[in-house]
Parts: sequence; C-alpha cells; structure tokens
Amino acid sequence: MNRPFQFTGRVRSFTYAIQGIRHMLRSQHNAWIHLVATVVTVVAGFALNLASAEWCWIALAISSVWASEAMNTAFEFLCDATTEDFHPVIAHAKDVAAGAVLISVIGAVTVGCIIYLPKILVMVQN
Repeated sequence: MNRPFQFTGRVRSFTYAIQGIRHMLRSQHNAWIHLVATVVTVVAGFALNLASAEWCWIALAISSVWASEAMNTAFEFLCDATTEDFHPVIAHAKDVAAGAVLISVIGAVTVGCIIYLPKILVMVQN
C-alpha cells in the first residue's frame, strides 16, 4: 500500500534509525572499537590538516565500516531470532557477515595508511 508523503513519517524514520544506531552501540562491543577508531581518525585528520579530497576518502572509509557493522548487527539479530539452537548454516552466514565487516575495515585501514603515513613520516623527519 502506497501512502502519501508525510513529513512526520520521515521524522519517525530518522528517530527509528537513530534508535537502531544507539542499540548497536549499546549491544555490540565491536561498535565501541569502531567508535574509538572513528574519533582517533577524525582527531588525527584535524591535527594533520587534511585536504578536502583526503577528508572525502576518510569519510567514505569510516562510513563503509559503520554501514557494514550495522548490517552485520542487523543480520545477527535476525539470525538469533530464528532459533536459539546452533545451526551450522546460520553460523556460516554470521561468519560471512562478520567477514564483510573485516573487509571494510581492511579497506579503511588501507585508506588511512595511504593518507596518514606520508604526513606522519614528514613530521617524524622534521
């Protein structure tokens, strides 16, 4: 059923999304690690005076990690809701979803190294 656009409906959608992010942060220890890494990365970016293009790459890297962590968390919740018993296929699915987070983290670390290492090396040499 298609409903007409309602501003209040969009506000509710944002509220639900923010509640989901809060729940992820409260329930997932890896999200805490991502939060610390995000803060350190942003502080380092300001300290190293990143250029606009560099900030774009950093923002994309950070958002890809957060998006993959959120999808992994949602996927885990859905899997856990299906059964309390161990099921090997569900275990494999959870492992693959966790692997997706790892892939995005490796990509983000690579972007970070490409952007931050040359700047840090220049600082160390001076």
